[in-house]
Amino acid sequence: MTEIKRVLVTGGAGYVGSRLVPKLLDAGFGVNVLDLYLFGREPLSGVRNNPLLREQKGDLRDQKAVSSALLDCDAVIHLACISNDPSFELDPELGRSINFDAFSPLVTAAKRNGISRFIYASSSSVYGLKSEQNVTEDMPLEPLTDYSTYKAKCEEILMKERESGFTTLILRPATVCGYARRLRLDLTVNILTNHAVNNGKIRVFGGTQLRPNIHIEDLTDLYISCLREPSERIDGKIFNAGYENHSVMNIAESVRDVIGSSVDIVVEPTDDLRSYHISSDLIANELGFKPGHSISDAVEDLVAAFSNGKVPNPMDDPRYYNIQTMQNAGLR
Repeated sequence: MTEIKRVLVTGGAGYVGSRLVPKLLDAGFGVNVLDLYLFGREPLSGVRNNPLLREQKGDLRDQKAVSSALLDCDAVIHLACISNDPSFELDPELGRSINFDAFSPLVTAAKRNGISRFIYASSSSVYGLKSEQNVTEDMPLEPLTDYSTYKAKCEEILMKERESGFTTLILRPATVCGYARRLRLDLTVNILTNHAVNNGKIRVFGGTQLRPNIHIEDLTDLYISCLREPSERIDGKIFNAGYENHSVMNIAESVRDVIGSSVDIVVEPTDDLRSYHISSDLIANELGFKPGHSISDAVEDLVAAFSNGKVPNPMDDPRYYNIQTMQNAGLR
């Protein structure tokens, strides 16, 4: 097995990347980051002096930037994208150009540069709406939005490019929660915690909808363990990566349990009763991956970050909200 010494993390200054990159460095991996830094350079400021880190500000659609970012790397963890449906829908052509059009050239460049392992962060949203109790990896994909459609199409491309010496792995994470240096406050658990702490009130629209979640610590640990797995255990595999499927009301109650009974939960009607729920039994059985951090842990981490002044102006600062940042960036 080829030893992986240096990893390119696309989107390494984003929400997941800002937690993953420091962990990779702590684990002894060299890390190249390719990122537009739309959310600023602060998320990686704590590791910027690490000699194992190389940062490149650049666009996935720029082949020169991609080729430069791939130098000396053995593996790619591809996180970068226009993330979530509302951000994508701001400018569908922009979303397609980054999330889909740039993907095949990235994979081709990776193979040309001798990359031996390519890990793709897809999404559990590729399944669309399923009535089954447990949504497993062998079920048909029925994406409902352009964002999830292009995630599914990129999976197809990567599977076709798989060959001897080029190990591919597709992960379909649940919705991520918890604190990171580049914090997102537009994800279910994080939204509800922010409002509970800073408004004293949680608004729940509907409440019966199921949402699968995974703590950012567990997801980032998973990426690192997948770099260390023998190729034969992960090559060509597709895994769901989640922990808890809870209703939005259950999540709100978990938030209140951590913060205190003074938090009001206000239920409001909604026409949007979409439920997403996934089974992560396959990855547990094949790789032994069993998350160890709960929704309550994520809430506690966020509460501590608010209390310690790590999240200034959480209700209004655009850097915590993808759609506002995209609107302000004027990216084309």
